[in-house]
This record gives sequence, structure tokens and C-alpha cells, in this order.
Amino acid sequence: MKETTTKTLTGKLILSATILASGMAFLDGSVVGIAIPTIQAKLNATLTDIQWIVNGYTLMLCSLILISGALGDRFGRKKIFMYGIGLFIFSSFLCSISQSIDQLVIFRIIQGIGGAMMVPGSLSIINISFEEKYRGYAIGIWSGFAGGVAALAPLLGGWLVQSFGWQSIFYINIPLGIIALALALKFVPESRDNGSTKIDVIGSLLIFLSLLGLAWGLISVPDLGLSNPLIISSLLGGLIAFILFIIVQKKSKHPLVPFSIFNSSLVVGANLATLFLYFALSGVIFFLVLNLQQVQHYSPIIAGLSMLPSILLITFLSGTGGKIADKIGPRLPMIIGPLIVSVGMALLVIPGAHANYFTQIFPGLVLFGLGMALVIAPLTKSALAVESKYSGAASGVNNAVARIAGLLAVALLGLIVVSLFEGQLSQKITSLQMNISEKQQVMIQQDKLGGIQIPSSFSSQTKQIAQNAIDDSFIYGFRWAMGINAFLALLSAIISFFTIHNKKLRASNPT
Repeated sequence: MKETTTKTLTGKLILSATILASGMAFLDGSVVGIAIPTIQAKLNATLTDIQWIVNGYTLMLCSLILISGALGDRFGRKKIFMYGIGLFIFSSFLCSISQSIDQLVIFRIIQGIGGAMMVPGSLSIINISFEEKYRGYAIGIWSGFAGGVAALAPLLGGWLVQSFGWQSIFYINIPLGIIALALALKFVPESRDNGSTKIDVIGSLLIFLSLLGLAWGLISVPDLGLSNPLIISSLLGGLIAFILFIIVQKKSKHPLVPFSIFNSSLVVGANLATLFLYFALSGVIFFLVLNLQQVQHYSPIIAGLSMLPSILLITFLSGTGGKIADKIGPRLPMIIGPLIVSVGMALLVIPGAHANYFTQIFPGLVLFGLGMALVIAPLTKSALAVESKYSGAASGVNNAVARIAGLLAVALLGLIVVSLFEGQLSQKITSLQMNISEKQQVMIQQDKLGGIQIPSSFSSQTKQIAQNAIDDSFIYGFRWAMGINAFLALLSAIISFFTIHNKKLRASNPT
């Protein structure tokens, strides 16, 4: 194969296809996040409902992303990549015409299948198409501009939600997908591992059952209680399925996850750092958007604008972060980056119910964006430091780890925040000057968090009293969530300190 760099026309067009495809997934995540409070209000959804809008997609993405990497290695990375784009376009249309929470969750699940085929293919194609000396910069460009496709998503999503309703946010995936599909068809070279034979169906089923059991159990705890037999069975079943998955992978001749890729401390460290860092990332985004719209009472457009500092920094500085890592090695960026992220998240503990954006929220978002821009490229490159025949599997593992982190963040932090919120709200409502009926009308909606709708029959004074209690209770849980996220980002830096070293990354021979 002729040498491909980020400066050749072919290299640019290959990158464009992968950027647009991944950008759709990032775009979708950003836009759906901005629309969540509106969806909750319009469809009278509980926190559990909106968790499944996020996690229904994420569950399919992270449970199928491993087998899609293996499918790409066997049947052709370009082919699986293009099928994923097509399914993502189709499912986005279905999401746009959904009329209920149940329909939306189902269509988001289909979207997750498309994303699982599409996202790891992007990284695998880059890893195969570019020589090692250009790969860090290529991944940096991919990281930055794939996020760049989503850079206007908060503003665009906010405008669409306010102007045309939440269904319209899914329309924007369609033109982007068509362009990505055309570029991939024309310019992306096909590649496969000729030694690949069987697909690990049993492993795929076990990891799916494991994640489903854990996710459903954690998300359903607030509704059913931790001692409920269904919850215990779901969580226990998820753990057992995960243990069986590991056993099967070790014994299989054609494992979904080749454990040989973990012989490198670089790969192990990168994936562990990914787990904790992306848990924190997902937790911040999910709950900060709820805070901005439900507690700070920003409109969807203003909430979208408020999130832009982090997105823009990641978009325009990730390429530079990749260059720095190529020159000095991944170790320092992977230590300093998460430390900066941790400080930024810690600052988000400070804002109260009536926060000043520029003095209390903006600084944390800036540090958060700077840290992520520094760490994304070396983190991804380190996770892909494997032989070319394992490129798809390594890409799938790293993407799966990132998505599993997001799934666990929404489920676990949701459980923590709901528990703290309900406890605080119960205490505050009990002491307020409201009659028993009014208190019951508020408390019966406690599973909606800040989305509680105060009845119109309340007097103006009672409405304000109740709203203050709701806002303060949400902030209490929110601060705990941000503190946990800050600690996990710090833990990611510590892991990098002990596992990441500036040894030359193993090169993958381009095909």
C-alpha cells in the first residue's frame, strides 16, 4: 500500500470519512444530552426513563462493539464500517418519528447497534491506513475533528429543541451519514485479517447479558429497592455472566478479546485509565446538563452554549495533544491531562442553585476541556499499540471500555444522586410550611429529580418554597457526583503514572 499521511489527498479523505462517521456518534450524544430535560418534561418521564434513553444506546454500543471489531477483522473493516453508517442513518430517522418513551428507547437501541459497527471501525481504519510515525497525529486530528463535528451540537441541538421539538435533533445525523458513506465507499481501502476464522458468538452473548444485568439492576434500584429479588438476581446474574465471559475468552481458540493484547502494560494502563476517565466524563456531562436546565433554569440554547468551552478546546487542541505525545511519549500527557481534568471537575462541586456561570462554572469547563484535549490522543494510541492483526479487536476493546464506563456512570451515579436527592428532599419538605397534600404532590414525583413539575394549584409563595427545596436537594446530590468524578479522574492519572512508559509503541504494518 502506498504510504498514506495526513497531508496526502487520500489520507485527508480517509480521515474525513472516519471523522464524519464518529462525529455522528459524538453529535448524537451531545444533542441527546441537551434534549434530555425537554424529553423528560414532554413525555412525563422519570429519571429511570431518561437513563434508558442514554443507556439503551450505550448498552448495545458497548456490548456489540467487541464483536464488530472482530467482524471487521474477518469480513473487512470498510464493509462493517459502511453497514454501521447505514444502520445509524436509518435508526436516527426512526428516533425522529418516535411518539413515546418506549418507542424512543427501542429506536435508540437500534442506533446503538449501528454505532457499535461504525465507531471502532473508524479507529481501526486509521490504525491500519497510517504508519506508526503518523498515527498519533492522525488520531489526534480524528479525536479533535470528530468532536468538532459535534462542536456546534449543543447550540444546534438547543435551537432545534426550542424551535421544532426534541424529535428534530435526530435529523442532523442523516446528511452527515450520507456524506461519510460516500467518502468511505470511494476512498477507504478495504483491509482484513486473513487469519481470522470464527466469530465468538458465545462471548458476545455473555458480555451482552452481563452488561444488561448490571445496567438494569443499577438503574432500577430507586424504583424497586436494593433488596428486591429482581434487583439481586439481575446484579448477580450480570456478575456471573461477566466471570463466565472471562473464562470463555481464556479458553476460546478464537476469542472476542484476545488476552495477548494485555501482555503490554501500555495497553492495560491505557484501558484502565480510559475506564475511570470516561466514567467521570460521562457523569459530568449527564448531570451538568440537568443542572443547567432544571436548576439553573437555562434554556436549551443557553445550556448548549454553556457546554461549548470544553467541546471547542477538545476539538481544536486534540491534534496538538497528539503531536506532543508523538514527540515526548504518552506518559507525561497521560498523567498531566487527567490531573487537569480532575481539578476542573472538582471546581464544579462549588456552584449552588443560583450560580454565576463565568465565575463558578466556566473555569471548571475550561480545565476539563484542556485536560481531555491533552490526554485523548496518547490514551487512544496507547490502547491500540498492538500487532496489525489485532487492530480491530484492540479498537473494539478500547471503545467498549469507554462505553461501559459511560453506561456505569449514568447507572451508578444516577443511583447515588437519586438516593441523596430523595433523602434531602424528604427532610426539607417535612420542615416546610406546606400542607400534607402539597407535600405529597411534590414527593410523589421525587424520581424525576430536578424535573419535578410543581402543580399549578400551588400559590406563588408555595411554588417558590417547593422549587427552592427541589433545587437545593438536586445540588446536594450533584456535588457528590462531581466529587466522585474528580476522584476518578485523579485515579486515572495515578494509573498512568504506574503503567505508562515512553517505550516505542509497537507499530502496526500498514496493509
